Amino acid sequence: MSAADSATSARVRRLALFALVAAAVVLIDQLSKAAVRAELVPGRPVTLIPGVMDLSLVYNTGAAFSLGEGAGPVFVLIAAAITCAGLWVAWRRTDAPLSLVLTVAGVAGGGIGNAIDRVALGAVTDFFATTFVDFAVFNVADVFVTCGVLLALVLFWRWDSRVERERAGAGE
Repeated sequence: MSAADSATSARVRRLALFALVAAAVVLIDQLSKAAVRAELVPGRPVTLIPGVMDLSLVYNTGAAFSLGEGAGPVFVLIAAAITCAGLWVAWRRTDAPLSLVLTVAGVAGGGIGNAIDRVALGAVTDFFATTFVDFAVFNVADVFVTCGVLLALVLFWRWDSRVERERAGAGE
């Protein structure tokens, strides 16, 4: 196998892993939302962990904390852009750590999960409601987006720092 074939094979594997992680997140998100919609009634929370978290069906037409009410199409475009950027990184930036690629895949999967709700329902299905602190009601996709963005920033910073050190070392 030539070096070019090997590089293409590595890129295809990275894209496949990206797609697999994103699809798994979408599946978990959509199954959880479907279960909640089938079992819960808005305004009637059910205790999940006493004193910590309830399940409470809420439909959100905005983003986090209901910001951006009615801007659903913008959020769908943002999810598409993040997915495209992640696919680009997986394909073109073979020096990017696989952990970063897979973390961005989780973010993309969360964005796609919420985009599906926006397109199909006109609102995002949220259901995790903390009871120990007054906080926004959220869903599985939101967890992947929020935690994924934070982790991706750390991973990107570490990767960028390593690249900068390597460049500085090569220039000496």
